[in-house]
Amino acid sequence: MSDASLDYYLIFASPGRGVPPQGILVEEFVLCDDYTAAGIDGVEWSAATGAWGGSSATSRGIRADALLRSRVVAVNRHDAGGAYKACGGGELPPEAEIRALFGERQPLPAAAPLDLGAAGSRLYRVLFAGELGGRGLADVRSALGLELVDDPLARVVGTATATAADHTFTWELRRIGPGVAWCLDVTVQMGNGPESAVGALLHLHRQAIRGQGLIPVTIERFR
Repeated sequence: MSDASLDYYLIFASPGRGVPPQGILVEEFVLCDDYTAAGIDGVEWSAATGAWGGSSATSRGIRADALLRSRVVAVNRHDAGGAYKACGGGELPPEAEIRALFGERQPLPAAAPLDLGAAGSRLYRVLFAGELGGRGLADVRSALGLELVDDPLARVVGTATATAADHTFTWELRRIGPGVAWCLDVTVQMGNGPESAVGALLHLHRQAIRGQGLIPVTIERFR
């Protein structure tokens, strides 16, 4: 398995978010050697009890329940630490200590990539739950360097190409039903550089989209 940094979410009592959060959800995608997702580890801190506990129900809920998702804000570790301290938790534990609190892992469906005859090429899909507003979509387009696509049905909203570590990457942001889900499709023409560059790009783009309110669901590979 490959390493990945932790994802932090603040859980509020209502979508208005005008009061301190009820809790903090911390997650980590468990990645296979090819950077597909095998599962999600996590733990949740409750402001009411001041204790860490199981997060499986919340983790599933923010991906399946739009109402719960409206009460969730994706944040970085610094902001999660500020909320933790403001709610009386003190200093947020180091990530190694948080990982030690992880409970039951949520497995994600895994299958061998399809062989579509494209030697040296990989196709990844990063699936997200939720909806992007106009400002969020504009910010994602900017962060990912997307060029607008002339799609009358607005399924593909932008695409980009770049070369890094001798690999050629092409990615496109795609809408999967209004208000339901989005995905980022990344095609990699593998070169002679380190494979870690693939994981780095997938992580960077996943975090950029997560920062605009979408919840990452899984990372699949089709070839």
